[in-house]
Amino acid sequence: MKVKKFYPIILLSFLLLVSVGLNITQLVQSNHPNAEKVEADSNTDSKKDTNKKSDTVKKGDDAEMVPLAQFTYKDSSETKPYPVLKDHPEAYIDVDIAKQRVYIKDGKKTLYEMYASTGEKDATPRGTYQIEPEHGEYFYTAPLKLGAYHWVSFLNHGEYLFHSTPTDENGNYVDSIAKTLGVKPSSHGCVHLSNPDLQWLYNNVQPGMKVTIHGSFDKA
Repeated sequence: MKVKKFYPIILLSFLLLVSVGLNITQLVQSNHPNAEKVEADSNTDSKKDTNKKSDTVKKGDDAEMVPLAQFTYKDSSETKPYPVLKDHPEAYIDVDIAKQRVYIKDGKKTLYEMYASTGEKDATPRGTYQIEPEHGEYFYTAPLKLGAYHWVSFLNHGEYLFHSTPTDENGNYVDSIAKTLGVKPSSHGCVHLSNPDLQWLYNNVQPGMKVTIHGSFDKA
């Protein structure tokens, strides 16, 4: 009978020891160097993800631009609709060689921004020009073994053009050139645009629309 009286005391003591042991274990784990490392690694990963997201749109680009890393010649440059030019009778085309961008502007306001590729070795002329009557659905230049769909002339009546990503002699798009859109110059003097961007320009701009070209591409 006397032994049974000690059972509650023994059980209570055991539970107390278990509780203290758990608290000590948690304290040791929280102060262990590996715990700090895991937390630090977690914070680093979070920062990496944040930085990665911030790199998807370059400084100065419209927030509605398709991230360049995801952009292809089959895409429109922006997720928003193209402008309705009849609502902007003073709209003009601004080609920025330094940024490899084409802007549809009305005064100082940018209506739409496009990824572009201009001429290698400064082959795209700078100055103020205008859209010319010459345009077409396809051309092919045998000496260069390159062609393009949908072209619009802006200088010398068919010499300098806005046109799509170049094609080979079989009419297939040249992927290596397509990848330069928005990145670096790759043409012989014309201005390359993505297929949807060029299609919109082909269907909407009219002869006489002003074209300004400026800037210098920095290879660095």
